[in-house]
Amino acid sequence: MNRSKILGLAVVGAAAIATSGCAAIREPRGYIVDATLLQSVQPGIDNERSVTGTLGRPTFESQYGEKTWYYVSSTTGRKPFVRPRIREHSVLAVKFDAAGNVISAEQTGMDKVVFLSPDGNETPTLGRERGFLQDLFGNIGAVGQPGVGG
Repeated sequence: MNRSKILGLAVVGAAAIATSGCAAIREPRGYIVDATLLQSVQPGIDNERSVTGTLGRPTFESQYGEKTWYYVSSTTGRKPFVRPRIREHSVLAVKFDAAGNVISAEQTGMDKVVFLSPDGNETPTLGRERGFLQDLFGNIGAVGQPGVGG
């Protein structure tokens, strides 16, 4: 082989290696979704035990109101040195009645995801704005006075 062919192959090989390092990384998180299993949960037929046997334990359960189990799944994608972004997201909400029978099972996706962008580095709170000197000297005379509740 002549020298220019070897140099050309080396350049092509280096470019292939460099671009493979920039490929997106896919990371599944939470419940691994199996469409067949999700469709097998039937209202009026299944109960808590059969849902646990089919889908496993939920990601989390409701604490108030109707008993609801949530199976949360998301897949993020990111390039090296960049923050991950949600590519796919689904939530299966299985609602139960008082006897533990399935009332409904509904699945939602990216349409229900809310993206929040914080505003600044401070969290706004209710109350008075106090300056440095008020924080430093604010309790002088108030601490240790008889009859003053704490």
